[in-house]
Amino acid sequence: MDCALLLLLCLWPLMERVSTQAAGLCPERLLEQEQGRTCPRPCNTDQDCGSKRQCLCDGQCGLSCVAPGRKCPWPLPASENMELRLLSPTRSFSALLEVRCKPGFTLSSGLDATIRRCQGDRQWSGDEPICTEISETAEARTCPLPEEVTDTFSIHGDATVGTSINYSCLSGADIVGSSENFCQENRTWQYPHPICKKVYCQPPQEVEHGYVVAVQKTQYEVGFDIHFLCKKNFHLDGPQKVTCLLNGTWSEEPPHCRTRCLIPAERSRVVIGGVKRWPFDVTDTMVPHGENVTFFCKHPHKMCSFTAAQTCFDGLLQPPACYLEPTWLQYKLFPHRLVSEIEACEPDEMD
Repeated sequence: MDCALLLLLCLWPLMERVSTQAAGLCPERLLEQEQGRTCPRPCNTDQDCGSKRQCLCDGQCGLSCVAPGRKCPWPLPASENMELRLLSPTRSFSALLEVRCKPGFTLSSGLDATIRRCQGDRQWSGDEPICTEISETAEARTCPLPEEVTDTFSIHGDATVGTSINYSCLSGADIVGSSENFCQENRTWQYPHPICKKVYCQPPQEVEHGYVVAVQKTQYEVGFDIHFLCKKNFHLDGPQKVTCLLNGTWSEEPPHCRTRCLIPAERSRVVIGGVKRWPFDVTDTMVPHGENVTFFCKHPHKMCSFTAAQTCFDGLLQPPACYLEPTWLQYKLFPHRLVSEIEACEPDEMD
């Protein structure tokens, strides 16, 4: 049983990115409100959701703005007829909860177990399951579903004689075989159970000025991690690790290796990391990608200074338009009059 649950964990897409829609794996929004549940705001990309939410696949709500760190309730109230087990490391968005009826009991679907998912509204998916005692008559009127089937597929429908069920792969992969089956009078299924097509990720694109730390393969298995490193003097901008997801895509786009910037000042002090320094006192007179450098500018009419900050981006750091590099004579003969050394302007002087 533990092995089967482990397989289920390996197959479930914990975080479905926006690319699932392009691959056709995230359904269109099928509902707006059901039994008090309200779907989060619809979206197409993370930019539609603001800084604290992501555009993720939220079951029948489709692509929705979700705060992935928010958690569903746990532990849930105990029940005499069922056992509850959290199958994911945390109880945040897309976490899985197994509800399994105790021996002698069954769900209304005829199955002895179901999986619930933590939704974007911080509630577990589906109706509250109820395990009822199995009568000999009821047990005799259902078709059996082996554990390897229930651990691989999400089953929609009823396993009762005379009814049909539909399969969908928990991994989000394509189904090989019939996606629908019919429970016949002799308690056998009309067709063999299908299988889920194995999913792979293609090698990620190369990172300029960087390295991929992984075994070189033509395709990578689900769950495989690839790490990135940058060459000396380059700064990693993006994820240090990406993971092959169950939909055949990587968890994030590869990073960039950004180069350092030369400080465009020689005879004026600047502020780096909150410290006022001469550029020649900084190693190689360079700052890393993403570093802010504050320059001193002279008031156009008064003997006071104000500051303007610029950010190093991949080797490019432009001085602000107001900055004027001191001449050699100003630097040598009148160092105390350099703009970086005079008093700062009062706030009212900047109006």
